[in-house]
Amino acid sequence: MTLKIGIAGAGFSGAVIANELAKAGHKITVYEPRNHVAGNCYSSRDVDSKIMLHHFGPHIFHTDKAHVWNYVCQLGQFMPFTNRVKARTQGQIYSLPINLHTINQFFNAQMSPIEAKNFIANQADSRIKEPKNFEDQAKKMIGESLYQAFFKDYTIKQWGRSPDSLPASILKRLPVRFNYDDNYFSHPFQGMPLEGYTPLIEKLLAHPNIQVKLNSTFSAAMKSNYDHVFFSGPLDAYFDYQLGRLPYRTLDFVKETHQGDYQGNAVINYCDNSQAYTRISEHKHFTPWEEHASTVIFKEYSREATPDDTPYYPVRLSDDNALLERYIALAKQQENITFVGRLGTYRYLDMDVTIDEALTVSKCFQESIISKQTMPAFIEQ
Repeated sequence: MTLKIGIAGAGFSGAVIANELAKAGHKITVYEPRNHVAGNCYSSRDVDSKIMLHHFGPHIFHTDKAHVWNYVCQLGQFMPFTNRVKARTQGQIYSLPINLHTINQFFNAQMSPIEAKNFIANQADSRIKEPKNFEDQAKKMIGESLYQAFFKDYTIKQWGRSPDSLPASILKRLPVRFNYDDNYFSHPFQGMPLEGYTPLIEKLLAHPNIQVKLNSTFSAAMKSNYDHVFFSGPLDAYFDYQLGRLPYRTLDFVKETHQGDYQGNAVINYCDNSQAYTRISEHKHFTPWEEHASTVIFKEYSREATPDDTPYYPVRLSDDNALLERYIALAKQQENITFVGRLGTYRYLDMDVTIDEALTVSKCFQESIISKQTMPAFIEQ
């Protein structure tokens, strides 16, 4: 059975689903509001320096899922890359995530792993039994001094909110290591595509059963033209914001070109209030196998998204969940549409999770056709 499928968005979610269903014989039309594919993973070479630029912020591929790693490696060659983030705070430069080197440098000590573990345990606020928010979680994990130096001001700049209003789960993703491992990610599979992310998406969409329409926004009124729709745009946008707008943070990037090496590292976070930007990324360091005489940096500023901005990070606060639940309930009442991806499900998703969920959604859709079951608006992951 050949079906007409409409897909909103040509990022990883839309492209993976489009490719999987096109291979199954369905006719796919992908609508992308921008003038390029690949969504926020879009990359291209700088005209002057020829450096590969991540136009919407750094994207480092990392995963603990072997099947996802094998999947992306079939789309293009990946080069080894380890993200070693540095942090500027209180007039010094430290290693992130917080590790034994960070602890010893910050406290001017030479502690062993067990000494450092005991020391941090004593620093931690033992009065906090069940952390209710980001600030509680930080103080319980690492204590007041490290929290103030590395997380408090950075979090306020990144989220525009007091840390005591953010969920504890944000910090739970960040490790504290009692060794000298400064690999920002702990996943076994890490790398960077040799020619950037855009060719990977282009390969997924280069199927004869797929038509891509750039500069085209999918609207709810178009759903009746298709047997099924997969929507990876903003959840509230699909409903024309009839219940109000879900909150997002957006990013502003200030590009600068310099000669030589600007900061000696791919990413440096600015954790205190000495600068308004949250970090500087120097993009030639994302391709260490290449040589460039000049360099391109981006200073990154975070702020609340307006209706005219590109949404980056969903802000999942406790007082926002009521509006989100109302939109989810509204979505579940719809027929022949499934909401996918970071924007469609209003969740922060890494690339590997996005791809994995897109593969799962594609499989569930095929199974629903065979079993003649209704495809749900959201697939439980």
